[in-house]
Amino acid sequence: MVRLPDKDRENLDAIRALPVRVGDFGMLPLGALADIERVKTVSPILRDSSQRRSALMVNLVGRDVESWVREANAKVREKVTLPEGYTLEFGGQFENLREAKARLALVVPTALIFIFVLIFMAFGSVRQALLVYSGIPLAITGGIFALWMRDMPFSISAAVGFIALSGVAVLNGVVMISYFNQLREQGRDVRSAVTEGSLTRLRPVLMTAAVAAFGFIPMALSTSAGAEVQRPLATVVIGGIVSSTFLTLLLLPVLYEWVERKNDGERADIAKAP
Repeated sequence: MVRLPDKDRENLDAIRALPVRVGDFGMLPLGALADIERVKTVSPILRDSSQRRSALMVNLVGRDVESWVREANAKVREKVTLPEGYTLEFGGQFENLREAKARLALVVPTALIFIFVLIFMAFGSVRQALLVYSGIPLAITGGIFALWMRDMPFSISAAVGFIALSGVAVLNGVVMISYFNQLREQGRDVRSAVTEGSLTRLRPVLMTAAVAAFGFIPMALSTSAGAEVQRPLATVVIGGIVSSTFLTLLLLPVLYEWVERKNDGERADIAKAP
């Protein structure tokens, strides 16, 4: 694509003289390959739903679409008075974003409910399912903090990253609690099961987190085509994995011991009751 200055656009001889590569070595003027003339044409009249439409194309750089549309819409309504019968609409990527948000409002709760059901089926206990599920809030907090640190707005790709992050956080929690239960079935008390299980499962949890985090680093640092989609997703996953791993290794064992001791105490009280 060649864009000429205004004065050269009106000069047909200058346009005809533009060099065009032919083959590997040859060069020919554009006028030798095409007939260049000035002709009169009629611009098409675009219509949507029987309404005439005129579009203004905007290409944003360094800013998210939603905040720009909100600001532009507010300023237009404040400073521009549209004639009767005229309407103003924002479409394109903003319209796609709005539709995607509506779909995510249904998909995200469905995914979270489905994850909880799977955890409950694995442990057969609502109490332990909630323990594993506690990894999701801290993972999401880490993802939000990572977006804030990199000054990135929330986007659809970031939302997809939060969904993937929830799965990783739950996986590590399942690995820990399932091993705690296994040790308790072998006769260990709650404290020894938590201590031994945390030390034994330290490497598997760290390996799972490290593989996911390091695998997303190239996407988080990408500057090539499609980076605007890759960077938010990878940033959310990396930041959330760091915080969820902290929960899995430090807070989850403490919560497990506290909940199970309380549950064992309630069972003992019921057993002693006349």
